[in-house]
Amino acid sequence: MSSDGKDPRDEQSSEPGADSGQEREQPEGSVSRDDSVDSKPPAAEEPVDDVSYEYEYDDDEVDQPDDDQPDDDQPEAPEEESTALTTTDPEPAPGTPPPPPPPKSSSDDEDGEDEEEGRMSRMSFLDHLGELRTRIIRMLIGVVVIYLAALVFSPELFVIFRIPFDAAYPGVQLAQLTPTEQFYIQYIKLPLLAAVFLGAPWITLQVWGFISPGLYKRERRYAVPFIFTTALLFILGGLFCYFVALRLALGFLLGLAADAGVQQVISLTSYYNMFFNLHVGMGVVFQMPVVIFFFTLMRITSPEFLLRNSRYAILLIFLAAAIITPTPDVTTMLTFAGPMVLLYYVGIAASYLIVLRRDERKFPWGIFALIVLGLLLLAAAGVSVMVMGMDYQLIQRWPFIVPPGQ
Repeated sequence: MSSDGKDPRDEQSSEPGADSGQEREQPEGSVSRDDSVDSKPPAAEEPVDDVSYEYEYDDDEVDQPDDDQPDDDQPEAPEEESTALTTTDPEPAPGTPPPPPPPKSSSDDEDGEDEEEGRMSRMSFLDHLGELRTRIIRMLIGVVVIYLAALVFSPELFVIFRIPFDAAYPGVQLAQLTPTEQFYIQYIKLPLLAAVFLGAPWITLQVWGFISPGLYKRERRYAVPFIFTTALLFILGGLFCYFVALRLALGFLLGLAADAGVQQVISLTSYYNMFFNLHVGMGVVFQMPVVIFFFTLMRITSPEFLLRNSRYAILLIFLAAAIITPTPDVTTMLTFAGPMVLLYYVGIAASYLIVLRRDERKFPWGIFALIVLGLLLLAAAGVSVMVMGMDYQLIQRWPFIVPPGQ
């Protein structure tokens, strides 16, 4: 203590005491410093009147003073300053419509539409029955209209009906066993069969209209290819049966009975039953590429699986041909099995196109041309062996190659 009654420590701590009080009253977020480390007074802040910053805080994020929180847990000054500056767009004026949402990509938009349509396409059981009834009625109306048109050409249809029988084995005649047999076949059964084949596109359209509500939008794009391909393959199956399979089957059966010396009386009904069964059966068999195509589209099968198991598929095809063939000879069975095997590989090609489109790859035209060229060379070699080694003869009408002696 000095002579004037004042403690010298009070003189030394009068200024620092004030400064420490100011430091304790610093605004929130500042960094507290120890006097022993840095005893310099804080630097004067420069005015920033000419620069304006926009600060945006949420109500929940405003720092509230916490007396219990120690000084060491307070955030540092650089981190506090770095979170304040924002570049958000100004809020729209009251009454202004909200801005449009950002554009979605095509894939996201398509998936969203697909999911929505998948939910909207669910119908009750009664709705399905009503839709099925409507499609069946439309199908029948179309078939009846075509039947009435074909009824006008019933004499010509009966002549076309007899051509395969007369060309199969000359000398054998058709017989009428009942008084109404000719009438029913010429004016009812033949025009109705013609209406089924000519109305195949209309029937396929109604089938697609029944199953399309359960499909997504990307799957409905195959409507036109499905209708065109299904109807075309059904008609091609009937034409193949008319010009090839039916004539070979009749030639074998009628020739077998003639060689045995059996007097043949073939009724119109028995011949029509064989005519109808083979034509409709071959039309259904020719739908194999369409079935394989949709199995691949639904990811049930794949081209690799079909090629890997092709030997089993060919075995099943020959078994099916042996069952549906009306004759036990190998030639007729090969006549039925050959197109089925070819259609199986056509279905694999269609399946491969689906996979290429799904993976966004290009079609290998070079490899395809080599495969086609190899098949043509193989067919030419087979014909050459049959003509030069087995004495087969080439003719100018179908089937263009016949066994020796015919």
